[in-house]
Amino acid sequence: MLSKEKIDRINDLAKKKKAEGLSNEEKVEQQELRNEYLLNVRKSFKNQFKGMKVVDPKGNDVTPEKVKKLRNDDSKNLH
Repeated sequence: MLSKEKIDRINDLAKKKKAEGLSNEEKVEQQELRNEYLLNVRKSFKNQFKGMKVVDPKGNDVTPEKVKKLRNDDSKNLH
């Protein structure tokens, strides 16, 4: 998870960009922070996705094979 300070900095740079523009150094910093944020969001989403289980009305597990494969791939990487 991204720290509160980094999220605050992302928001500060976005406000400054709208108000007065950013220096080249600030543009680079903003892009790096955005990349880190997106990486974190994608990782979090992938973890939630892997934990998903789909069950039909009859109670049968119909979880897509891609999700099951993600789970299996991760369990293999732990050993």
